[in-house]
Amino acid sequence: MAFRQALQLAACGLAGGSAAVFFSAVAVGKPRAGGDAEPRVVEPPAWAGAARPGPGVWDPNWDRREPLSLVNLRKRNLEPGEEELASRLDHYKAKATRHIFLIRHSQYHVDASLEKDRTLTPLGREQAELTGLRLASLGLKFNKIVHSSMTRAIETTDIISKHLPGVCKVSTDLLREGAPIEPDPPVSHWKPEAVYYEDGARIEAAFRNYIHRADAKQQEDSYEIFICHANVIRYIVCRALQFPPEGWLRLSLNNGSITHLVVRPDGRVALRTLGDTGFMPPDKISRS
Repeated sequence: MAFRQALQLAACGLAGGSAAVFFSAVAVGKPRAGGDAEPRVVEPPAWAGAARPGPGVWDPNWDRREPLSLVNLRKRNLEPGEEELASRLDHYKAKATRHIFLIRHSQYHVDASLEKDRTLTPLGREQAELTGLRLASLGLKFNKIVHSSMTRAIETTDIISKHLPGVCKVSTDLLREGAPIEPDPPVSHWKPEAVYYEDGARIEAAFRNYIHRADAKQQEDSYEIFICHANVIRYIVCRALQFPPEGWLRLSLNNGSITHLVVRPDGRVALRTLGDTGFMPPDKISRS
C-alpha cells in the first residue's frame, strides 16, 4: 500500500526531491511477520536544507555557484538581451579546477581521557612522514593546508608540512571530528540524536565552506590539502558526489590516507582516490 501511494504521489507531479524522500521511505524497513517490509522513514535533519533531487539526478547548482543562479535578472525593469546575459553569466563562470586532498590524521593514543593528550603514536608519526613524502612526490604546487584544530590533526599537519615548505597552514574548528548525520543502516551503539544535531550542522557548514567550484576570479587550478578526520571526510565525499550522506559509515579510511576530489569549473565532481595508503608498507597501515 505504501509503495502504491508513493507512486501515485510521484505521478501527481511531486518535485524530484520530495519524491526521493517518499521512495527512500518505502525502500528500507524491518520485515513484518507476514514477510512484508515495514517502512522506516528517515527524516532529514533540520539543518540539511531543501530536499535533494531524486536518485541518479545530478544537481548542477549543488554549491549554489551555478552562474545563472547568481545573475540578478530583476536588477533592471527589462530582461537583458542575449548578449548582455551571456556577458553577465561569463562574469560569474568559474575558469579553474580545484583539486582537494582530504587527509585523515595518523594513528593516535585513543585511550587518553583528554583531547589534548590524544597525541600521535610512534607509528602515527611514521605514517605522517610517509603521507608527507607521498604528497611531496606528486610535484604539485599546493596552495594551502587547512587542518582540524584537534591535537591529532595538528600533529599530523606539523609532520606533513615539513615536506611541503612554504605552504601556509590554517586551523579551523569546523573540521573537528564529530557525528555528521545518523547513519543508515542504523548502528545501535552509535550517538544520541542531540550529538548529530550539534555536530551535523558544523560538519555540513565545513562542507559548504570548503567544497565548491572555484571562484570566478581564480585563474589557475588550485591544489588544497585538508587534514582532518574519518567521519568528516566520509561525509564530505558522500555530499560532494551527491550520494546519500546517511551512507557515510559504510566507507572506511586508514590513518594517514589520501582522498582526492576534483571540482571542475562547471561544478562536476570526480573522486580520483578514496583512502589511498598504497604508498605505505603493509606493517605501517592502521585504522584506529
